[in-house]
Amino acid sequence: MSTRLSIAIIALISIGAFITWSYWPTATSTFDLDGHSLDPFTVGATATALIFVGTDCPISNRYAPEIQRLAARYSAEGVRFWLVYVDPNLEAEEIRRHLSDFGHEIPALHDPEHALVQKAKATVTPEASVFDANGQLVYSGRIDDRYIDFGKARPNPRNRDLEEALQATLAGRAPAHERTRAVGCYIADLKE
Repeated sequence: MSTRLSIAIIALISIGAFITWSYWPTATSTFDLDGHSLDPFTVGATATALIFVGTDCPISNRYAPEIQRLAARYSAEGVRFWLVYVDPNLEAEEIRRHLSDFGHEIPALHDPEHALVQKAKATVTPEASVFDANGQLVYSGRIDDRYIDFGKARPNPRNRDLEEALQATLAGRAPAHERTRAVGCYIADLKE
């Protein structure tokens, strides 16, 4: 094999590895509830929505009906939804109980090493992130603007940011806002 061909092959492998690393979190640090390593980015999904939640965050828990509504509405259009539990100390049984208590029907992941937290730039629960079909982060932030600040909530949201981001992504457009400020419970031990 010629030196030029060897260099070209190594360059192509390196570029492929960089693209894979830059768009997809490592599956080895994200787990399903049976403890199996899992990559939440499904090939063929039109988009992937990660919703970061905590079992003991009251704001996160109050969003359960809205999360279910969005999942029911957009799953039919090929969007893959995941609840992402960020507390590294949670046991699978605690997560299953939380799913049942709050009526969640979408699949859940445990992100104890915060691989997805970092990939999505999440800082609080609840926080949503939308990745397009190519695995590129196109939106991160609040689900809607119902919560203005801690202890301050509107009866109904004025802006449904996650839904607007999903609609834009499905239409092949960039969301109006790439990032919005989510109000919720800070993710403890957030790795820099």
